[in-house]
Amino acid sequence: MKILRLTFPQWQGADPAIMPELVPELSQQAAAQGYYLGSQLLDWLAPKTQTLQASVPVSLDYADENLSLEKGIYAYQILNRQLQAALDTLVIYQPDKIVTLGGECSVSVAPFSYLAEKYQGDVAVVWIDAHPDLTRPHEGYLGYYAMALATLCGQGDQQLINKLPAKINPQNAVIVGFRSEVPGDLERLADFGVHHISAQEANLSSESVLKFLRQRGKRNILVHLDLDGLDPQDLRMAVAADPQGLKVNTVIRLIQDIAQHYHLLGLTIAEPMPREVIKLRYLLHNLPLLAD
Repeated sequence: MKILRLTFPQWQGADPAIMPELVPELSQQAAAQGYYLGSQLLDWLAPKTQTLQASVPVSLDYADENLSLEKGIYAYQILNRQLQAALDTLVIYQPDKIVTLGGECSVSVAPFSYLAEKYQGDVAVVWIDAHPDLTRPHEGYLGYYAMALATLCGQGDQQLINKLPAKINPQNAVIVGFRSEVPGDLERLADFGVHHISAQEANLSSESVLKFLRQRGKRNILVHLDLDGLDPQDLRMAVAADPQGLKVNTVIRLIQDIAQHYHLLGLTIAEPMPREVIKLRYLLHNLPLLAD
């Protein structure tokens, strides 16, 4: 089967207005675009492979006029163009399996929709995340990355949804590691009909996730790993740092168990925010003799 490793350093899905509070040690622009560097870092750290590799072109333009709020979504026009670029890339390569290295959480929208269409809806989604990503436009938060799973489920901005080859039935999705205290997040799960499994339960065993997948009866699984699903005391590589998350070895075990029992067709690693690397880059870019 043809596997594609897709580097997708999209950063515009996060509203930079939240960055000073969550990443106070960095400038707002450095934090907002940290996902771009994070994607490059994931690509560098990942095992070398002979599989196909491609990158989605992502703008680094930070001018206000190109990141304007539209239709309740920050940087709407750029996100629209980059979604189309990702879908076009997948059409060119026609992969059977996709590994996506993000970038913020919305990088899963294009590959998961592509795979759902390719396998005629015979897919279930395991969304490893502290938060549900089920926000709709005009619900108070402007960042598209909080709308990623909602978009895949066919709810949100209709122009973006109409681009998608297929949508995911929300009953075939499960959030693993959910522990958000954001008002309304728990209610959104019930509203969409998306199941959730706590980090505490998943840390003990993979059985709850495997039981859910058996009940859904799908052969093919798409796994989205938001690094904020991890316990920050075990590994902190995301913007958010909700406590009592999934252990690194839990995530390894869980995804290995899924791959053992099902066809793992899609794997996304999202939300890398390498604070120390960003600060090191800042140092290097401000030293004499290093720059032209």
